[in-house]
Amino acid sequence: MRYRLDDIEAFLLVVETGSFTAAALRLDLSKSAISKRINDLEQALGTQLLHRSTRGVVVTDRGQLFYLKARELVLQLDDAATSTIEEEGNLCGQVRIAAPMTFGRKYLGPMLFELMQQHPNLDLIIDLDDRMVDVDGGGYDLAIRITQPLKDMSLIARRLAVSRRIVCCSPDYAMRHGLPKSLDELAAHRCIGYAYVHSGQLWQFEPVGQDSRIRTAVVKSTLVFNNGEVMCDAAIAGLGICLLPLFIAAEALRDGRLIEALPDPPIPDTIYALYPSRRFQSHKVRAVLDYLRNQFSRPLPWEIMP
Repeated sequence: MRYRLDDIEAFLLVVETGSFTAAALRLDLSKSAISKRINDLEQALGTQLLHRSTRGVVVTDRGQLFYLKARELVLQLDDAATSTIEEEGNLCGQVRIAAPMTFGRKYLGPMLFELMQQHPNLDLIIDLDDRMVDVDGGGYDLAIRITQPLKDMSLIARRLAVSRRIVCCSPDYAMRHGLPKSLDELAAHRCIGYAYVHSGQLWQFEPVGQDSRIRTAVVKSTLVFNNGEVMCDAAIAGLGICLLPLFIAAEALRDGRLIEALPDPPIPDTIYALYPSRRFQSHKVRAVLDYLRNQFSRPLPWEIMP
């Protein structure tokens, strides 16, 4: 039996979505049809690609190797097809992007909406999640990540912008508890922590004067959330002092719901666009990346204060 491209497409989607059901929904097929395609592919290749269980599917070692190579070839085939039918300057086809929840909703989305209006045949799949997703294994073409040192050397990173952070609280909290006069005094205050940062109990600040060392403050997080907007809401409600990206806090700072609680500048994050180093990068993905780099070269909207 020869393998079919439809069978390979079904296998790639099962790996990327993590289930037969999700792959079936994406292809508008039944779950049994997806299962048959995977079985046919395994018989054609003479090897098991997936372990099935009641808890889901797990890719075998041979399946992972086949996924990486097949995904690369399918992307090249897709690029060849779309570049043939594209009118000059008009993008078409699918691009999958992963991004943090709040940043994606407030800023990345509106940027990309403009691109989609310019290219109506371009299909963007945007997954918003504050957790660190597996860019390569998840089948993403691009990921936006807002972080400090980037440790994943399997990804190619393109720096988009600096993301400043600020220590803030509500005027009500400041009136009831006062404001810390130094980093050491932060330990005596109620603080709001971020769940997805392992060092959430340590806040890092820029060096001062001739001292090149990063300064660290130990904080007590009485509330911990896995989303920056909820952290911001908690700070506005007077529940503690919060370390927030300026792109989340800017609106509340402008209208006075939040105030700066400590003038010492925290170490900023960097906004990166990431893509897998082993993956063929199609024309449309390069175009989306270039578009984003151009958008971020402009004044950042959350940095524009009245």
